[in-house]
Amino acid sequence: MRPASRQWLRPSVRPLRGEQTSVDTSTSPPVLVTGTTGRHGSTGAHVAARLRSEGRQVRVLARRHSERTKQLQAMGAEVVTGDLHRRETITHALDGVRLAYFTYPIDAGVVSAAANYAAAVQESGAEVRTVVLSMGPAHPAHLSDRGKDQWLAEEILRWAGLDVLVLRVAAAFHENLHVLHGPSVRERRVIRNCFGDARVSWINGKDAGELAVSALLHPERFDGPVCYPPGADEASHADIAAMITDATGRPVRFEDIDRTGWRQDLLDLAATDPTGVINADMADHISAVGWSIRDRGPTRPADREEVRRLIGHEPVSLGEFIARSRDAFLDGGTAAETDGAGGTQDVQDSTATMQASRTGSQNTSAGVGAAGR
Repeated sequence: MRPASRQWLRPSVRPLRGEQTSVDTSTSPPVLVTGTTGRHGSTGAHVAARLRSEGRQVRVLARRHSERTKQLQAMGAEVVTGDLHRRETITHALDGVRLAYFTYPIDAGVVSAAANYAAAVQESGAEVRTVVLSMGPAHPAHLSDRGKDQWLAEEILRWAGLDVLVLRVAAAFHENLHVLHGPSVRERRVIRNCFGDARVSWINGKDAGELAVSALLHPERFDGPVCYPPGADEASHADIAAMITDATGRPVRFEDIDRTGWRQDLLDLAATDPTGVINADMADHISAVGWSIRDRGPTRPADREEVRRLIGHEPVSLGEFIARSRDAFLDGGTAAETDGAGGTQDVQDSTATMQASRTGSQNTSAGVGAAGR
């Protein structure tokens, strides 16, 4: 077995604007990106689009062709069909790759996926530096079984001697609000869950993707091989109910319930969820996370300045997200038509959003100083 290395410290790829490099990105090896058809946060699609905007060659591993992969192909990405549970397809996708992005949905199977990926990298014989987008609950003693599975999957990658940088993002995605609470806000004007009055750390799904892009292109910004990027904002769900009230002009309240009650609410929602994001695994996981944060608090407090330093621009605030997607909380709205909900429009918007964010951060840098699945 190859010894675990700290190659992630070696800046071997193209830095962001203002930094110098000798890498010719037009002829550099492709970056392998998984999770591009994910429906929660859309981090994989955002990573692929952003890498293309930086001039990187991108190879997408997808189980099937879709509107999302067509959008990525139009941006110049190479799409190969394969599955993280079929080692031989991963081996094929890794041909010529030296840099990869690994992510997996909140669902059973991440341990098997990691084992297959590790075996494929070993079989390739190449030194592939891998950035793993993980979560704060990845811990062997966490209340969530999916958190335990994620931790074990990461251990497998490290035991295999792979060169990994694991980003255990210590924040909930803004997009959770649409997926988990949009229907109840629209129908009954209520947010129900088991977080209690705990203040939760929050990050936008695209900014989580930006953390991964930064880790791929600028590993020296991160303390690794395992690190805990924070969220950009903190707010309780009662605070969020008040923010939605202000944005929509309709009163929304927060109702505190126990873990079992929220899990059942989520299972009921899964039965009618057209996006397929909510399932039994998600219901078990997020209700366990809520109960844990209620009892112990977040893994790490929010730190907006740290997120800005890591991604190189101003992160999206929770208030901005709610204001921009207010229609998702009104009668007739759906999560699928809002920002960051996983549609093909997210792929088209990624480069434009990034360019606007950079412009904004440059305009404000004199006042605030230059530069969280």
